[in-house]
Amino acid sequence: MEKQEWYLEYEIQKNRPGLLGDISSLLGMLSINIVTINGVDQGKRGMLLLAKTEEQIVRLESILRTMDTIKIVKLRKPKVRDRLAVRHGRYITHDADDKKTFRFVRDELGILVDFMAELFKQEGHKLVGIRGMPRVGKTESIVAASVCANKRWLFVSSTLIKQTVRSQLFREEYSDQNIFIIDGAVSVRKANEKHWQLIREIMRIPAVKVIEHPDIFVQNSEYSIDDFDYIIELRNNPNEEITYDSMYKNQLFQDSEFEGFDF
Repeated sequence: MEKQEWYLEYEIQKNRPGLLGDISSLLGMLSINIVTINGVDQGKRGMLLLAKTEEQIVRLESILRTMDTIKIVKLRKPKVRDRLAVRHGRYITHDADDKKTFRFVRDELGILVDFMAELFKQEGHKLVGIRGMPRVGKTESIVAASVCANKRWLFVSSTLIKQTVRSQLFREEYSDQNIFIIDGAVSVRKANEKHWQLIREIMRIPAVKVIEHPDIFVQNSEYSIDDFDYIIELRNNPNEEITYDSMYKNQLFQDSEFEGFDF
């Protein structure tokens, strides 16, 4: 039987020498392997474990709950946030009211790329929106995450290098292994009906689609924010407000200034 991964997170109640060794010995006696271990918050440790059967995990939990030195916080199949917490030593920030919205600042681009790469590795349809002000690193992060996930990226609409507005794909580009990148602002401002027909076709492909400026995109299309599986917000600093007012005031949507602008 193939081993399965589990995530254990516990809070230290009484920190004493040898505590980690005791837990490691217990895992060894139950034939459970430790894949990764790291502190994930003040006074908390996270572990990725490998076990052959769920019964091993049930026995582990029952023993750990008898220990007065630790308190189990989580013991479950690992989620993306769990893997990243162990890898980077802390949890990524998500909106308390909207669980599908995750927040990053520019200093956290490495964590953001890791997070998106984990999403991109998943099979099937995923619709990801990314908000952020100009020059904050949205497109570059998407491309870097595609590389990390070993996926090919395709710009359906973009201004990263030059203005891109596509109205058709080559046959080999209709692949569920591709990452389709759409700049919602470009599609709304510059595209024709053929481009929107292509977007509808892409939406039906069981693959990852990433849409920059999702709010502009949904305001001018038949899609809604509820259609998105994840919303990512990227800021220069935690207090920065993401707004499109400055773009309109600076006439960034006018033809003369829009071309070649990376936002």
